[in-house]
Order: sequence, then structure tokens, then C-alpha cells
Amino acid sequence: MSTAGYPSVYVVDTHATRPPVPPRLSQKGRRGDEVQNLLILLVSLALCGIAIEACFIYHLYQPAKTETSASFSRHIAGQDDTSTTEIPSLVIPPSKPVAHLTDGLDAVHGKTIMAWSMEADPLLHEMDYRDMSLIIQKEGYYYVYSKVSFFDTDYFNHSIHRNTELYAGKSIPLLLSKQNERPKRRRSNSYLGGVFHLAKNDAIYVEVSNTANVVKHKPIENVFGAYMI
Repeated sequence: MSTAGYPSVYVVDTHATRPPVPPRLSQKGRRGDEVQNLLILLVSLALCGIAIEACFIYHLYQPAKTETSASFSRHIAGQDDTSTTEIPSLVIPPSKPVAHLTDGLDAVHGKTIMAWSMEADPLLHEMDYRDMSLIIQKEGYYYVYSKVSFFDTDYFNHSIHRNTELYAGKSIPLLLSKQNERPKRRRSNSYLGGVFHLAKNDAIYVEVSNTANVVKHKPIENVFGAYMI
């Protein structure tokens, strides 16, 4: 209180300045920025992954391609490539003895016994070919077969025989086909096939009435083989 009995008066300076309040961002704007940043991060990671995968694939296939090209060049030049690893064959090796023979220009037949080509891709696995005969190397049951094509003829015989040490000096007929009349077609095909128990060192061979009547135009027209069952 003043000495005159009036209350004290305080003067307020209305011209005093205050620091401005920063504007607040809306909640919707902040969420939009977060989504955009997340998308940028995901795209960056995807591009990095693609780049890493491309580098990996390039380094994985580049040495094999170079080695294959070099091997092919050496093969064309006639050089023997023994330093590189051989490519494994895709053909599955037989699990049992098997043989498949065909006729060919190099096969010189006897008068009645058929010979077979050793140049027309013969298949011989755990079996031998000697003196126009297949030689059994492992005892067991075998399916034995033969197909022979004949020219137009009134008569022919087609048979498969076995020579065995159990009956020395004696040939055992296994299968036989005969024709005693002129066929209606210009050529005749005779097929024989059956299952037999064969011993080691047994020899089986194909005999016909006359090899001069055998068709020799294509190797597949005359075949002979056996396989263990």
C-alpha cells in the first residue's frame, strides 16, 4: 500500500518479445515420411541382393566355361587332354553281363555260321566274342535272342546253338526256326528268343541254312545277343 492509501500499480511492458513456437508437423505427414524411408531401404536391400547373386553366378560358371572351351580347343587340335578332369558319362553301366551284336561290313560269315561286327558299336559287358560265338564269363540264367533277315527263298533254317565243356565235342541246339515254303513277301524275318541256364566258358552262336541268303543292307537287320536275368 502507498502512503496515500492507494494500492501500488505495476506497469507491464506489452512490447516484450517472446521466441516463436516451432510449428508442429501433423501425424499424417510423419507417417508418410516413415513409409517412404522404409520403401527406400527395402529397394536398396533388393538391389544389393541382386548384385551379390549376379557376382556369385558369374564366378561360379566362369571357370567351368573357360575349362570347357580350352578342352574343346585341344580336342579340335588333336591334343590329348589328360590334365583336366574328365566329364562323367551319362550312360549307366550294366549291373549284369550283357551282349548285343549286329551285322556289319567287317563281319565275314561262314557258310552256315553267322559272324558279327566289332565295328558297329557292339555291346559286350562281362562277356567275350570269339570265333563267331559269345563266350559266357559268369554262370547264370540268360535270355538269348537272335533276329535274321532273309532274301526271297523257298527254304531256310535259323537256330541258336550252345557249345559247353559239360558235353565236349557236341553242339546243343537251343532255339530253331524253319521255313519250308516260298514266303508271300520278298523278305522274311526270323526271330528267336528264350531263357537258358549257361555255365562259364559256354559258347553260343547263330547258324542258318545258307548265309548267302542273309540280307546285309543294314546292321540292324541281323542281331544276336544275350543278357543275364
